[in-house]
Amino acid sequence: MSRRLILALAGGVGGGKLARGLSAVLPPDQLAIAVNTADDFVHLGLHVSPDIDSVLYALADLNDPERGWGLAGETWNVMTALERLGGETWFKLGDRDLATHILRTRELDAGRSLSEATALLAQRLGVAPEVMPMTDNPVRSVVQTDQGPLDFQDYFVRLQCRPVFQGVTFDGVQHAKPSEGLRRALDRADAIVITPSNPLVSIDPILAVPGVAQALRRSRGPVVAVSPMVGGQAVKGPLGKMMAERGLEPSALGVARHYGNRVDGWVIDNLDRALGSAIEALGCRVFVRDTIMRTLDDKRRLAQDALALVSELSPAPVS
Repeated sequence: MSRRLILALAGGVGGGKLARGLSAVLPPDQLAIAVNTADDFVHLGLHVSPDIDSVLYALADLNDPERGWGLAGETWNVMTALERLGGETWFKLGDRDLATHILRTRELDAGRSLSEATALLAQRLGVAPEVMPMTDNPVRSVVQTDQGPLDFQDYFVRLQCRPVFQGVTFDGVQHAKPSEGLRRALDRADAIVITPSNPLVSIDPILAVPGVAQALRRSRGPVVAVSPMVGGQAVKGPLGKMMAERGLEPSALGVARHYGNRVDGWVIDNLDRALGSAIEALGCRVFVRDTIMRTLDDKRRLAQDALALVSELSPAPVS
C-alpha cells in the first residue's frame, strides 16, 4: 500500500516556514513541496530562483530569520566590491548565497532542467522532502502598475513595491507544463496544503500552470490553506498594499474570497476569529489558531493544525 502524501504549494518566506513545520511532523516520503518560479530571473549572469531558495534554506535550517530571506551569517564582500566598481547592487546576493546561484546556473547551462538542479541543491543542503519547481518552462511575473508594466523583481526589490499595484500577468505560462515532480505529486496527493504565501504573486502562478488548478478540483483529498493575513495585515511583505490597490479586501476573508472554491478548509489566526463565519459561508471549514511562526515549535504546531484540518475533511485520517 502506498504511503500517504501531502503536497504543499509554497513561495517565499511564509511558504518556507510552513514547509519547515510540515517537514518536522511528516516523514520525508510523505511530503512534497511545489514552489513558485515566476519570480526567477537572471542577475549578474546567474539564474536566481528566490522562492526555491527560500524554501530550501528554510528546510535546511540555514535561512536568516532576521532579514527573512537569504542565509544566516551571510557576508557581503562581493556586493561591496561590485558597488565600488560601479556594478548593479540593487538586488543583493550574499557571498554564500552566490554559491547556490553559481551551481544552479552551471547545471542549467549543462542542459539539465530546473527540477534536476533543484534536486541536486536539495541533496547537497541535506533537504530530505522532495522540492520541485512548479514548471521547468520559463514563466515570468509582470506586474501591472501606474508606472506601466514592470518585471517582478524591479517592482518588488528595486522599487520596493512603491508603484500602485494593478494586477499581474504570468508571461509564458500558457506554454508551460507542470514539472514531472508536480505532476506525480498531484496524482498521488491525499491532501494539498496551500502555505501562507502571497496568493497574488506566489500561489497564483502555480495555479496558472495549465492543468494544476484542474488537478486541485479533481483531487481525491481536501485542499487546506493557511491565511497569510492576520488582523488585516500581511504577516510578511506587501500583500495588504497589493490587495487594497487591486480592489480586494485586505483580510483573511479577502484572501478566502480570492481563492474561492479551490479551498475546502482554512486555518486563520485568532485575531481574525470574527471573520470565521463569513469564511465558512463560502463553503469552507475554518480552524481558528495562532498562525504566527517565530520558532520551530510554532512552525511544527501550525503544521499540525493544518494536518488536523486535513484529517477532519478527509474520508480517512491523514497523519
